[in-house]
Amino acid sequence: MAFWVTTLIFILVGILASLVVRLCCNKGPSVNLLHLTLVITATICCWMMWAIVYLAQLKPLIVPILNEGE
Repeated sequence: MAFWVTTLIFILVGILASLVVRLCCNKGPSVNLLHLTLVITATICCWMMWAIVYLAQLKPLIVPILNEGE
């Protein structure tokens, strides 16, 4: 549940940031496209980094080996 809620938050933040860039930095069609591309790329990269870290903690690949004597 927390994974999907946080994913939804990232989507909403990405949409909000895209709208802010469209409204505040209106300098022409090519510059607007560059700004929009950068915002979307940054949002997706941040979400992917969060998702990888979250899922890696959910099911770790390395299993700790416990000694019976300790």
